[in-house]
Amino acid sequence: MRVLTPQSFLDMPWANGGGRTRELFRLPHPQRRDAFAVRMSIAEVAEGGPFSHFAGVDRLLGLLEGEGMELSLADGRHLTLDAPGQVVAFTGEIGIQCRLLGGALRDCNLMLARDWGRGDLERLSPADGEAVRLEAADLVLLHLQRGAWSCGGEALPDGGLLLLENEAVVGGAIGWLAIVHRLPA
Repeated sequence: MRVLTPQSFLDMPWANGGGRTRELFRLPHPQRRDAFAVRMSIAEVAEGGPFSHFAGVDRLLGLLEGEGMELSLADGRHLTLDAPGQVVAFTGEIGIQCRLLGGALRDCNLMLARDWGRGDLERLSPADGEAVRLEAADLVLLHLQRGAWSCGGEALPDGGLLLLENEAVVGGAIGWLAIVHRLPA
């Protein structure tokens, strides 16, 4: 178990000027030096526009705050995120145009190199005092959106990220959970 605090996260503006990303976690790809195997981030989206391309990457996107967005994909599909907690999945190489539904928003991104692993992203919102058992996985990332989390007597700071290997029991408030499984070698 490892706890990362917001002071260790990397903030960066988007090249197109439409928002900012806070990178919470990056696991380098074992075969490609300049690529990642896993990346989890929070984006502050100020305006609509095109998404960046990430060839060979599967993306999961969940709405944290705001009225939402509609994504128009180059293959003709439309994906709508209009309620906090919704998650959509798409490939990183497809062309995407984003339209905001009512102003700036924040979202959670989980990106996985397709040749490295698979994952899932979900919003956790347990009742007060409820404990949540996290499934065994190669890597579990838990980002605290608000409230307080504890695991094995250790507290996760507000806005922090908990990295777990295997399963664990956690309790607390609203957060985002990424479950990651590596592909067999």
